[in-house]
Amino acid sequence: MTPVAVDRSALRQRLEMALAFAQQQVRGLVERDPDYYPMYTVNGQWRHGGERWTNWCEGFLPGMMWVFAKRSGDAWWRQTAERYTVALDSRQHDRHVHDLNFVLGSSYGRWYDLTGDPALQQVLITAGETMGLRFKEAGGYLRSFVSDDSLFIDIMMNVGILFRSAAASGNAELRRRADTHCATSRRYLVRGDGSTAHEAMFDLTTGECLRQTTHQGYRGDSCWVRGLAWSLYGFASSYGYTGNPDYLETSRQNATCLLRGLPDDGVSPYDFDAPAEARPIDTSGSAIGAAGLLKLASVVGDAAAAAEYRAAAFQILGALCEPAWLAHQTPGWEGILKAQVYHLHKQLGVGESCMFGDHFFVEAVDAALTLLEA
Repeated sequence: MTPVAVDRSALRQRLEMALAFAQQQVRGLVERDPDYYPMYTVNGQWRHGGERWTNWCEGFLPGMMWVFAKRSGDAWWRQTAERYTVALDSRQHDRHVHDLNFVLGSSYGRWYDLTGDPALQQVLITAGETMGLRFKEAGGYLRSFVSDDSLFIDIMMNVGILFRSAAASGNAELRRRADTHCATSRRYLVRGDGSTAHEAMFDLTTGECLRQTTHQGYRGDSCWVRGLAWSLYGFASSYGYTGNPDYLETSRQNATCLLRGLPDDGVSPYDFDAPAEARPIDTSGSAIGAAGLLKLASVVGDAAAAAEYRAAAFQILGALCEPAWLAHQTPGWEGILKAQVYHLHKQLGVGESCMFGDHFFVEAVDAALTLLEA
């Protein structure tokens, strides 16, 4: 995909429509299923008994509410966001998942950024310390929820809570673990062409990386697009926390790979290397990619590059507002973005709405509107 200029006025109208629709859908979920935290839809419906695989999406629903509350100033969104966030308080001690920035950064993090309340910051500090307990000295990485010898690219989106916790508490060891994890992820999960592996496996005694593999992608050596977007966004965020130029370089390599692989319409397949018959659309890759490109544009420090990344994000978001992908013209559909993929191999959330894609779409739309309104 080659970034091209868009009609900013027309794009702003489309994004305002999309954000209003997102609020309608989230409010409908709250009123229909109060205090329910879904992960993916089945036939467009959030309430079902399908497998979760792991519990990592609970922060995304209040995360969207915080975006709506900040933008609209609506007291209902603020009160509801607080209620859905407080219910996640115990997750600051959760050692079963590698996703505490997804769970608590998206919820408590936005709340703290809005208020500066020290009690909220303490939740984030504790969550970072809990995440830090996942660190494997042999290998130098934060282990995935799967096993001690497993490193996921997804964790690049969660290492930020270690950086945040370390900065707030002065915990130098936590900062070391975060930096070491980023260095290991760069070396073993990011390839020379900017593409990414989903998982790397390590020898627990020697720390040697044994192989790249995947739970989500087509093959261990293929490029699962959502994982690439996690990396792009995660390394840009890590650069924002640290100023380490290696992180910025990696995010830019990921961005080049993403833009090279995306079709002209900007709507991503689930894996760039999968054959056509095993290559469904996954709009979450585009939504997260757009959010990551806007994050990268905000930190890159190069005006021309920033303009290119913003143009690409605008182009992607405009495409995602088409009725084929945005559910605003699909009666009875309860999510926001259609045609997402949670777990292809397990046949979970395939061709559905997923909380992560909806959340990062809302985040990206909000960030793009902020730029377009300036």
